[in-house]
Amino acid sequence: MKEPALDDLEKVDHFLPPWEYLESTDLSEVNPSCAEDDKFMLSDICARPFERMQFLLGTEQFLLELAYGRKELFALREMVHEYNLSHIRRWLETDVDAILMMDDWGAQDRLLISPAVWREFLRPLYREYCDLVHEHGKYVFFHSDGYIEPVLDDVVEIRIDALNAQLFCMDIERIAERYRGKITFWGEIDRQRLLPFGHPSEIKQAVYRMRKLLDDGKGGVIAQCEWGKQNPRENIEAVFTTWSEPL
Repeated sequence: MKEPALDDLEKVDHFLPPWEYLESTDLSEVNPSCAEDDKFMLSDICARPFERMQFLLGTEQFLLELAYGRKELFALREMVHEYNLSHIRRWLETDVDAILMMDDWGAQDRLLISPAVWREFLRPLYREYCDLVHEHGKYVFFHSDGYIEPVLDDVVEIRIDALNAQLFCMDIERIAERYRGKITFWGEIDRQRLLPFGHPSEIKQAVYRMRKLLDDGKGGVIAQCEWGKQNPRENIEAVFTTWSEPL
């Protein structure tokens, strides 16, 4: 954000979330869409507290305030959290199968904040979201980019059901050994090197690798990849045709 909504954390007491956005959101077509199709249906993105606070303060300022541990930042966190809970509750009144959330926690080779700070400042929020969703008999689907391996134990413990992560930034074999059968991996295939620059034969091998490592015999991994408009079409097609082939 070039112009953060909060240029000074001291102003947090006078800042109001856009409740009118939630109040004006029309979900009347959601249930008819669910009834007309037997596909597994996801909600809109309902919660992204880590990123939302960066949008409000600017990333640099947010990380500084987090390092200082200012009480005003905790007030902002609670404001964002209550807004997210309200958004989730609206979607829980619909017939979607799962609630979608996201927050990018990682850089290329490490978390953006320490695991200890992540657990203190963010984990309680995600845990409350997950508990609320499960109380209503729905699933939690979560997206997070970057290297997030240090908090995967927490992801499993708070009962995120399906995780979309950049597994090719991490040690996939180690992740499979520790977490196969404990959580569903929602894709993906390397979008930094393979999808834009690889050959279809390399794409096929990457898909086979994912399936062999993460499929526990009852599922455990969902066919998915994220691509850019410049990625070769044959590479995208190779992802999904290979998912349907026998190993």
